[in-house]
Amino acid sequence: MESDMGNRLQYLTVDDWVLLQAKAARRTFKLGDEIIHQGAWGDRLYIIRRGEASVELAGTGSRAIVARLGPEDVCGDMAFLEQGKSTAAVIAADEEVEVDEINTQDLRGVLEAFPRLASRFYRSLALVLVRRLMVTSSELAREMALRDRR
Repeated sequence: MESDMGNRLQYLTVDDWVLLQAKAARRTFKLGDEIIHQGAWGDRLYIIRRGEASVELAGTGSRAIVARLGPEDVCGDMAFLEQGKSTAAVIAADEEVEVDEINTQDLRGVLEAFPRLASRFYRSLALVLVRRLMVTSSELAREMALRDRR
């Protein structure tokens, strides 16, 4: 569950970041604040700049931490891609967590205007999702192996 290169938009160039940050608003969340509410419409994408956050799934009466995010990690990407609702909550896990918040409509406008940026952005997101799937698959395989030993 460690934060690693898997959640970062690693193919973006310095110029790409300049364009994205022109559309971003810097926000600060306190420990325990919801950055993303599970089930909310995904009209914002977030890039963590300082601090850590946890990705949590709400079950019946409980929450499970499924990932940890740190500086440069992206969240809200699945709801952005699906143009739907957030499938998990993202909770500030430090005293202060700073994020860049980008309205997804503004983001789509930038991506349409700059096709090469769009290519690098979507390639980066694809890699994020592949790595998340690999982690999930290996955790599932581990759980199945533990169950089979019982």
